[in-house]
Amino acid sequence: MGALENKSTKSQKGINVYVLIFCLIILSALLTHILPAGQFQRGEVNGRSVIQPDTFQYTDGNPLDFLGIFSSIHSGMVQGASIIFFVLIVGGAFGILTATGALNAFIARLSVIMVNREKLLIPVLMLFFACAGSLMGMSDETIVYIGILVPLAVALGFDAITGFAIVILGASVGFTSAVMNPFTVGIAQEIAELPIFSGIAFRLVIFFVLYLTAVIYVYRYASKVKNNPSLGFYGNFKREDMETLLKEHKKMETRHKLIMITFLLNFVVLMFGVIKFGWYITEIAGLFLLFGIIMGLIGKLSPSRIAESFIKGAGDLIGGALIIGLAQTILVIFNNAGLMDTILYHTANVLDTIPPAFNAVGMYIFQLLLNFLVPSGSGQAALTMPILAPLSDMIGVTRQTAVLAFQFGDGMSNIIFPTVGFLMAGLAMAGIPWSKWIKWVMPFMFLQIVVAVLALVIAQFIQYGPH
Repeated sequence: MGALENKSTKSQKGINVYVLIFCLIILSALLTHILPAGQFQRGEVNGRSVIQPDTFQYTDGNPLDFLGIFSSIHSGMVQGASIIFFVLIVGGAFGILTATGALNAFIARLSVIMVNREKLLIPVLMLFFACAGSLMGMSDETIVYIGILVPLAVALGFDAITGFAIVILGASVGFTSAVMNPFTVGIAQEIAELPIFSGIAFRLVIFFVLYLTAVIYVYRYASKVKNNPSLGFYGNFKREDMETLLKEHKKMETRHKLIMITFLLNFVVLMFGVIKFGWYITEIAGLFLLFGIIMGLIGKLSPSRIAESFIKGAGDLIGGALIIGLAQTILVIFNNAGLMDTILYHTANVLDTIPPAFNAVGMYIFQLLLNFLVPSGSGQAALTMPILAPLSDMIGVTRQTAVLAFQFGDGMSNIIFPTVGFLMAGLAMAGIPWSKWIKWVMPFMFLQIVVAVLALVIAQFIQYGPH
């Protein structure tokens, strides 16, 4: 990002996420030779393929051979293509925005305005992202905010992790509490035959508990970095570069203001399209490409410079984009070998043996682990709720509590698993290694688990309903 592109001088040693995922691919291939294949029959509910719970039967296996390990990576890339190209197009649009100089000027100006008030940014912006996650299911869209919030956080005396966490943890606690998330609670309640968005009061309480937990966690860390910058991690950004940036951009030019107004208009159109027309990543990617070109023209970039800036911006995210496809390979292997339904079947049998007071917690742990293989809220709802809904009836858990266990497991793990596309793309944009992020975020993850377990035990005790 112009002056912001220099790599951090800090060491970025840690687990290479490509190596980690490739090891998991090999493990998945070995499991196709060990675990039996199985299959549930499926039916259609409102256009979605859902499992019919009592129809499981074992089938002939399809173990993966040695060459298949490598050829399945291509299949994973193909399966993840829609998200991969979404990431590259958004990155390209940010490349154009950066080339105009408007982003640097905006960050510098906002930094001056926020002097002595910078810590207000944490609770205010995290509330915005939490509301967006809880009401609109914001997840993949977080990528587009990271390019602004991370350098802004560094400019204000924090670090890259603070800026990244404001966006990711904010959206995550909203997505997890899912007050009215149409992609998780909406679909899960529909499959479980519950009134849509019923039980909202209990989820509102969970929303505020998780939000306050996240704000306090980020605020405490940001305060330490503010007081002692050597404790921070700056990723793709250097504090020295940010100081130079602030000196160079004491005021925004008219064209910079027009570009940032156009950028804001992009989000207004995006939200309108998502709410009114149900836009998803294909339409959102097209919108960013269109507005990226418009911003380039306003910034007086030549057509060739716009194209070059787009390629450079997309290139900066190629690492994160490839990880998305690599992670999809694991799901391809499990589906092709017929192991996914086997896992679901045996997990349901295990849940049936857990003491009643902890049945909902068992469901939550299952969903938490399953999100590694199915990092899609709507996809996971369609896959597991047809099993968990009738199972909850048999083991004394209300269906509403089963939905709560599903949303916790699906949402919370989105901030740790390398198979989650928007997480890996965002880390690549910020220049934060996955291993560095995991070390920082795991204490917060444990706090979330404690909240989830307590909430599920309470839900079980009060017979959280309806049904």
